[in-house]
Amino acid sequence: MPSAAAPIRYYSSRDEARNAPATFAEALLAGLAPDGGLYLPERLPRAKAAWHDAGDPGELAGGLLGELTSQGASELTALMRRALDFPLPVVELQPGTYLLELFHGPTAAFKDVGARAMARLMDETLQRAGRNATVLVATSGDTGSAVADAFAGFANISVVLLFPRGKVSSVQERQLVAKRPGVRSFAVAGTFDDCQRLVKGAFADPELAGLGLSTANSINVGRLLPQIVYYFWAVARVARDHGVHEPLQVFVPSGNLGNLTAGVMAAGMGLELAGLSAAHNANDYFVRYLHDSAEPYDFAASVPTMSNAMDVGAPSNFERLFALHGDSLRGRLGSHAVDDEATLRRMRLTYQEYGYLACPHTAVGLEALARQRAATGDSGPALVLATAHPAKFPDAVRRATSVSPPAHAGLEAIMAAERSFEPLEPTQEALRAALLDGSRTAP
Repeated sequence: MPSAAAPIRYYSSRDEARNAPATFAEALLAGLAPDGGLYLPERLPRAKAAWHDAGDPGELAGGLLGELTSQGASELTALMRRALDFPLPVVELQPGTYLLELFHGPTAAFKDVGARAMARLMDETLQRAGRNATVLVATSGDTGSAVADAFAGFANISVVLLFPRGKVSSVQERQLVAKRPGVRSFAVAGTFDDCQRLVKGAFADPELAGLGLSTANSINVGRLLPQIVYYFWAVARVARDHGVHEPLQVFVPSGNLGNLTAGVMAAGMGLELAGLSAAHNANDYFVRYLHDSAEPYDFAASVPTMSNAMDVGAPSNFERLFALHGDSLRGRLGSHAVDDEATLRRMRLTYQEYGYLACPHTAVGLEALARQRAATGDSGPALVLATAHPAKFPDAVRRATSVSPPAHAGLEAIMAAERSFEPLEPTQEALRAALLDGSRTAP
């Protein structure tokens, strides 16, 4: 075992013997491990007690992630402050019920946190190495726009987005196809699972080896690690602003399970939580695995829902969670599956009771909290991650509440931007041809 002072290495989720460790920089640029697995740190450093006193998320990130990224705290803090230059407020719905609003970044979704931090980490790493990279991303809604915005304009990085055509909201699609420097968007004739399959296939395609492929989904550990930060931030803010020092039950709207994995890793770094629960929509593999003894990796095809960013039938980060804890996950985590009818009802009740407009994804988390409290009688303090601004889902918000959501400045700017996208059939051959033909023009 390495000493506390040894640089942290990363190993593949499929390399049980840990025979092929990588540095953080290598894992960041590679995205996937050579064997197709997902990178995990060989150990999680214990968070120093001073994390409670951080004045802003950038300072907190610099203190928490230094060992994990092999960077000095002051250098990393400066980088993270440039990335996390928007608020992460905790809102009290009622005493003991809190929302961490993660949607105040430029694309109005929680994925701005990880994407903006990763973009700056990757740009710095590429500049030092004198290399270029192509960031290839599958998105079910929010990841792609966050990545496109975060990485656009970096000289050493090109971005390729794959999204399922007709299976994201109209606002999300406008975000995905907004024309940005260095970004190409492909509308795939299929589902998110097809997009994710194409991305994984591209990494294994020897004909694409010269493109320097990487990814900015939560598949990439560089996107995942910054998400650890806001779990610590939320606990500190609930204590500081609301005087609550009891451990929190945390409810995480979940699709590809990256956000939940970050919470599990935060707990592994010493963050005391009363519990951690995944809140899913009708794409409920993880719920069935935890509660109905579904077999590991016995995934199902994704189904469309109104909380479409969570429409994932085969969540990639299940592999990370299983590598970390195996079947003991069943005793560690809670989970709930919420259908569209219950999602709409929770959106309506949240507005009627608190005057709060929740997006469909956040409403899934709120419904999971309500169900768990009803089932257990637990009235302890709880936190729900509010993952997207309601303006991203105006039709759903109006349907549930008869109220139009307020505007979001970042969304307004993106909606006015010129559009550019390319259609793509869901085959590896089609993607290979598109990636190798960089001169292709949008329709």
